[in-house]
Amino acid sequence: MAAGTDIGIDLGTASVLVYVKGKGVVLKEPSVVAFDRNTNKIKAIGEEARLMLGRTPGNIVAVRPLRQGVISDYTVTEKMIKYFVQKALGKRLFKKPRISICVPSGVTEVEKKAVEEATFAAGAREVHLIEEPVAAAIGAGIDISKPCGNMIVDIGGGTADIAVISLGGTVVNTSIKVAGDDFDEAIVRYMRKKHNLLIGERTAEDIKIKIGTTYPLAEEEKMEVRGRNLVTGLPKTVTVTSSETEEALRECTGQIVEAVVSVLEQTPPELSADILDRGIVLTGGGSLLRGLEELIEEKTGINTMTAEDPLTAVAIGTGKYIEYLAEDDKKKTKKK
Repeated sequence: MAAGTDIGIDLGTASVLVYVKGKGVVLKEPSVVAFDRNTNKIKAIGEEARLMLGRTPGNIVAVRPLRQGVISDYTVTEKMIKYFVQKALGKRLFKKPRISICVPSGVTEVEKKAVEEATFAAGAREVHLIEEPVAAAIGAGIDISKPCGNMIVDIGGGTADIAVISLGGTVVNTSIKVAGDDFDEAIVRYMRKKHNLLIGERTAEDIKIKIGTTYPLAEEEKMEVRGRNLVTGLPKTVTVTSSETEEALRECTGQIVEAVVSVLEQTPPELSADILDRGIVLTGGGSLLRGLEELIEEKTGINTMTAEDPLTAVAIGTGKYIEYLAEDDKKKTKKK
């Protein structure tokens, strides 16, 4: 079998990561596609297209083909997967790759089928679907095959998946459509209401990354934000503080904490005891938001920590899963 034909893809609402067997995560790009409306030709994919968000002329549209972890534009998604697979593997494909790709834990059969078909259309030989929390747990370095409860909170761009995993499968899980993108939208709404300032998605994301917090900081942080004044219609600069972001994000983070609590309420007692011992592990880009650990810890009383590399955990887990499948195949062929 040609080397590097097994790949794991973390198909996220905000970014796509590709893991190639033997090489690790080789590609991390935003899941944005820009195409020309008149000719229907794709202009740019990934980082290049992200820079165009909110800055395009009339005939060019920059879109995110995935919304809340689910495919919303099928043909564009297919082209995007194809482009990323080719970019990760290079043009020289002797054999179609075997791809494992992850889906949020709450998706319906129809949505799973859509992901599967888009991946086949992008040139896969085999497609294996893996649930995001399971992939995140593997990527965070947890041995999920043991009969021991682990709780994973994976906060991505479109969905937050919360699951209790034992013996390689999920015992209790929930997927809520509140995550990184909603944090950005909450900041946009807050700025409009409080400062009469209209800002774009990218600016909101900047605020979230630089000074965003969900728990009062010891030292207040400030940042200058530029946008359009809604009263005069002219550009304007406003100073925003970190405590304002805490206020803006309170509702969203509250929903995530509520979901964590509801999963804990449904967990069998033996596994609850394990979780109390081992703590809760946060993964995904959304877990980089400051103060989330403290907030969850305060509300649940359980030690909470963020995985080592939260952004790539799902992609690494997806890739390791495919390696594990490959090993399994080898064993089977030997037995024959």
